[in-house]
Amino acid sequence: FPLAIFSGQILAALAAGNAVIAKPAEQTPLIAQRAIELMHEAGIPKSAVQLLPGPGHRVGAALTQDPRIDGVCFTGSTPTAQHIHRSIAQALTPDAPLIAETGGLNAMIVDSTALPEQVVRDVVQSAFQSAGQRCSALRMLYVQEDIAESLLTMLYGAMDELQLGDPWLHNTDIGPVIDAAAKARIDAHCADFAARGKLLKHVPIPAHGTFVAPTVLQVDGIAELQEEIFGPVLHVATFAAAELDTVVNDINAKGYGLTFGLHTRMDSRVEHIVHRMRVGNIYVNRNQIGAVVGSQPFGGEGLSGTGPKAGGPQYVQRFTRSQTHAAIAATAAPQVSPETLQAAIDTLAASTVPDDEYQAQLRALFARAPFTPPKPPADAETMPGPTGEMNLLSQCSRGRILCLGPDLASASHQAAIALSQGNAALVIAPGIEAWLSQHDPQDLPITGIDGQPDPASLTTLTGFAAVCSSAKDTQLRAIRQALAARDGALLPLITALDEVEQFVLERHLCIDTTAAGGNASLIAATE
Repeated sequence: FPLAIFSGQILAALAAGNAVIAKPAEQTPLIAQRAIELMHEAGIPKSAVQLLPGPGHRVGAALTQDPRIDGVCFTGSTPTAQHIHRSIAQALTPDAPLIAETGGLNAMIVDSTALPEQVVRDVVQSAFQSAGQRCSALRMLYVQEDIAESLLTMLYGAMDELQLGDPWLHNTDIGPVIDAAAKARIDAHCADFAARGKLLKHVPIPAHGTFVAPTVLQVDGIAELQEEIFGPVLHVATFAAAELDTVVNDINAKGYGLTFGLHTRMDSRVEHIVHRMRVGNIYVNRNQIGAVVGSQPFGGEGLSGTGPKAGGPQYVQRFTRSQTHAAIAATAAPQVSPETLQAAIDTLAASTVPDDEYQAQLRALFARAPFTPPKPPADAETMPGPTGEMNLLSQCSRGRILCLGPDLASASHQAAIALSQGNAALVIAPGIEAWLSQHDPQDLPITGIDGQPDPASLTTLTGFAAVCSSAKDTQLRAIRQALAARDGALLPLITALDEVEQFVLERHLCIDTTAAGGNASLIAATE
């Protein structure tokens, strides 16, 4: 991972025509140096990519505060990404991209129809492989209470067979964690649970080295977890069959959205849960780690990242800059109070499905506009993959988008794009209320407020997913800084109306189609 993630970001940026300053994690400078050497040996000019190792609080901070930097790509913790976002908002241009892949409280749900042997295999791989040091690793396991005792007994037996040791050896299953500081944090977390009688299982570790015992801890649910524990630690809770929807709600409520696993042999349950999960990568009846480039574009949403997905069709494009930003001067207009804005957000539907009737209403609303609303998101794309596995990449709406104009023409254009992708649009611009009264929006999720918002109010408002503005840089900078000052997810400021992909989220679904008892598609192909 210090090689794959590091080099993937660099090569994507280079492919888009950028020069790159590559700053690796301070624990991994040697492999980063070798990667850069190989790039130079392959013919990439030294003027195009340079290595700059060092501590994040010095080197990383200096880079993100330098106005000569045009964008940042980062993989790491959510708090660090938030800190980087604040630095960018202060020093870089307002449209400078931040592509962040951050952590997750990744969950798996196992119902009573699941095959126990497959579940144990996938749980061991997802929670303990790579010593749990993958952002995609399983952290929270929910097991239906009817099968919990037998399943956990089987899991404990599998854990007893794990070999900890030198990763260079073929018989080693789990190596050490990255450094002594990481080991101390993980051990302290486990010791706290042990002191409360909630240690269910752990295995012996070698006497020397920064090894952490693969561990199972008991919790009542994901609400008990306040942060990601980046190591081989699995938290387990049980649930009754009637509580399944509550479990899904609890997982979504934490705000993370990187990976999710589901084990069930009921197709109706797969459809029900997949439709409700707000997660970037969902895996059904298989492990939830090891996304394959070309088959499973990878990346989260919410507290787990900004998108676009690494290895996906939008990734390289995000390293480019649009030339169409209008830079419109704000007109004099009354300031809209935060209370009025929040009330409008709260009463606006979050999103909808842009079906044929919806599209007809959208075209009617903007029939006399000097632009045409974009096409809705395409149907899910089937990605290549091995026989017996289905991989689907889809686009879905972000939710409520604030369209801030700053004038009526730009605000209505922003709203048209937002609505076309299934989002709801709250338009704040002079004259929008009269415009909506003259152009019947019918059932479209759009509302308008005359005036202009105080950018500072964006720090405290809740319930929206993105902001769109075509204002001049001074106004955009104030908006970007207000968004960066927020706690929680990194919300985008969309300034380019030709980049429709910024109005949607990417989600990937991977299903092991053989898990229910055979590869039906392969059997059908041979008949």
